[in-house]
Amino acid sequence: MQAIEKRAGAQPYDPFYDPITSRSLGPRSDYAPTYWIGTAGEPPADDGPVTRDMDADVVVIGSGYTGLSCALHLAKMHGIKATVLEANGVAYGCSTRNGGQAQVSSGRLKRSQWIERWGLDTAKGLHAEVCEGFELFRGLIRDHAIDCDPQDGGHYYIAHKASVMPALQKEAALLRETFGYDARMISRDELHRTVVRDMEAHGAMWEVDGVGIHAAKLAFGYLRVARELGAKVHVDSPVQGWEYRGGVHHLRTPGGTVRARRVAVATAAYAPRGLHPRLRDRLMPIMSNSIVTRVLTPGELEAVGIRKLSPLTDTRTLRHYYRLLPDNRLQIGSRAAITGRDAANPAHLEGLKQGMARKFPALRGIELDYSWWGWVDVSHDMMPRITGLADLPGAFYALGYGGNGVMYSAMAGRRMAQLVAGEAVPRLPIFNDELPHEGWRTPFRRLGQWGLYKLYHFRDERK
Repeated sequence: MQAIEKRAGAQPYDPFYDPITSRSLGPRSDYAPTYWIGTAGEPPADDGPVTRDMDADVVVIGSGYTGLSCALHLAKMHGIKATVLEANGVAYGCSTRNGGQAQVSSGRLKRSQWIERWGLDTAKGLHAEVCEGFELFRGLIRDHAIDCDPQDGGHYYIAHKASVMPALQKEAALLRETFGYDARMISRDELHRTVVRDMEAHGAMWEVDGVGIHAAKLAFGYLRVARELGAKVHVDSPVQGWEYRGGVHHLRTPGGTVRARRVAVATAAYAPRGLHPRLRDRLMPIMSNSIVTRVLTPGELEAVGIRKLSPLTDTRTLRHYYRLLPDNRLQIGSRAAITGRDAANPAHLEGLKQGMARKFPALRGIELDYSWWGWVDVSHDMMPRITGLADLPGAFYALGYGGNGVMYSAMAGRRMAQLVAGEAVPRLPIFNDELPHEGWRTPFRRLGQWGLYKLYHFRDERK
């Protein structure tokens, strides 16, 4: 497959970008050197940069999965043709740096934790929401012929040590008996025989919904559909100033100011802190690393024993997510550096390679074709929000997926489109309630993250 050529006039990709400390993303930055960008082929056409002052019915800030889903649903369901503003190339951030895993989840919490936090009725409502979201996600791919290599076969949540098996068994029973959802336990022998020969595995929980996709092809498919429905997508047009006056939002870009009465923010972890004071520090950006091996030999494929191309995730808090790609390369990712300036520290890459080797000893020392990192939009309470801002009329955002946005971003974009259009959304905690702020603790968050990573690593690896 042809790789995307360097974008015309693009500046070199900055591997040390940090959304907490960097002032700007660009514009005109080249893409991160991910497997997805390297194998997607050329993206569909966009509408180029903003070149003059203009008026728009609705502006969507960010052209990743959420922003493009919002734009296409505004057109499809509400007859509103949005203007999308993207700081760099289409789907520059999370949407082309993730692991390509779609799971039946939203945020970082399990069903049992939903019940603890909000009670059973609300937990059932959230469960229905993510299940409906999964069907929407599948439907977008199917109905619009988005060629993103979907591999549908469920999600395998793999116990990386024996002590986590009871909790997995309890969660599987809860899913079946309380939520009526198809989930079951798989023994180590069955897992090795039918799914993957992960040498760390002690068993797994299988969920019926799980799809592996090509991350960039999905994003570029959304781009094609949104533009076919009438949306305009302007690249290399970062919002460098945002003023609200006279009932109108004035969004200043390098090429001109875009005026709109309604604005939807879908920047995930890639919004600079200065985008708008009402959005500042509502997220905790967390870095995740990914590697992709060279094509595996027949002997290596037999040793790895992956017979399903759908998502595989282990039970570490600092989890590994991995799968065999359709071209017989192995992809694996996990959490990594805390700051952007430490992103290229070889210790993080070595740790991920060692994690792969523990699971698949036959791949120890294997050559890598791709290695990259990116920022994940984690909220302080581990759940996303799709909401308006009471004191900023006509402004909305959908943020905070915590690494589980590949699937749910489609639904979040649709829900945000409903809010923009003035429609009601379900009465659930993730809607019409703002992301929590850490207040006085904000300057110390990364110190706390460093301590938590040490604790999580100790718990994850303790036998």
